[in-house]
Amino acid sequence: MLYAFSGDATSVWLQTVRQALAETMKAHGHAETDDPEEAGLVFHTVLPQRPRPFRRKSQATFVVGLIPWDEPVTNPLQQLYPLLVRSLANLVIGGSSDRTMTYLVTPELGNYSLSHAAANWQESLYERVAPLATSHLVIDNLFDEDLPEELWLGNQTTDEMREASRTLASWNLFPAPYPVAEMLPPDDYRHLQRVFGIGGLSYGNLSARHRGEHFWMSASGIDKGKIGTVSRDILLVKGYDEKNRAMRLSVIPGSHPLRVSVDAVEHWGIYRKHPEIGALIHIHAWMDGIPSTTVNYPCGTVEMGESMSALLDQDPHPERTVIGLRNHGITATGPSFPDILSRLEGRILAQVPML
Repeated sequence: MLYAFSGDATSVWLQTVRQALAETMKAHGHAETDDPEEAGLVFHTVLPQRPRPFRRKSQATFVVGLIPWDEPVTNPLQQLYPLLVRSLANLVIGGSSDRTMTYLVTPELGNYSLSHAAANWQESLYERVAPLATSHLVIDNLFDEDLPEELWLGNQTTDEMREASRTLASWNLFPAPYPVAEMLPPDDYRHLQRVFGIGGLSYGNLSARHRGEHFWMSASGIDKGKIGTVSRDILLVKGYDEKNRAMRLSVIPGSHPLRVSVDAVEHWGIYRKHPEIGALIHIHAWMDGIPSTTVNYPCGTVEMGESMSALLDQDPHPERTVIGLRNHGITATGPSFPDILSRLEGRILAQVPML
């Protein structure tokens, strides 16, 4: 993989981390370029006082924001997550001038730390970055205006999805959508929409099989506790268009659909491989005693879907189980939403363990 650094090393911590990344990247066979626009991975300096994005030309460019924090980092998520949004980064790494700790924060609200006192902290940092940077994102949508008229108002499945969303919201499991449009300057917001086609961040999703490999799924960026109309808040996913690396959706003619949840490619893979599964619920919470993926791949990547499928393959009852997504949340399977909710009630832990 070709990588580059963008911006100046403005602090001792930043110099230390950049050197660690350069050494480990080279040790693992990656090549550095002086031109960030040629790179597939860009380590971009983000100043807390003036956070500016690296203007990637395509979704394939993975941007890691390096944030030299002038004060102690006492709450990484609270201090660094807004800068992740403002810098349009896929991942941010932050630390203070004492050089004792480095903190990582992901768009999925994952956050974890590395102590510089550990003998192999540089290698640990590389292992946190490389799998994410080399994963394959699938977030584009293709809209076919061919939704049958009898489904324009939904059906029993979409009614159950709305009811399930309200139940989960009553359990306080759907954080409010992140106000991206309010946090970004107009030019940066337009750039975000142009490159990624998204306009907001929200957490968690629901989906349910319609017929065959087609399934209903909640839209991206909405308040998941207030799911509304078909072809806006609820989309019918027909499948994955491999040629265009996009999810293909069936929508109402003349409608103005939102994009389907970024996790659609993962759910598509599960429904395709496990015909016995009728519904999926994904929330940013946890349960004790569940198997978990070993790498916190980004949402909407082929690799996340493959790691989830691998766990389901090992489960004796994949049609009614719960799996953990490392530093992220859980995904529960079942024949229907009521069945899943009955198994989750009273067992959910609001705090996701960060490993």
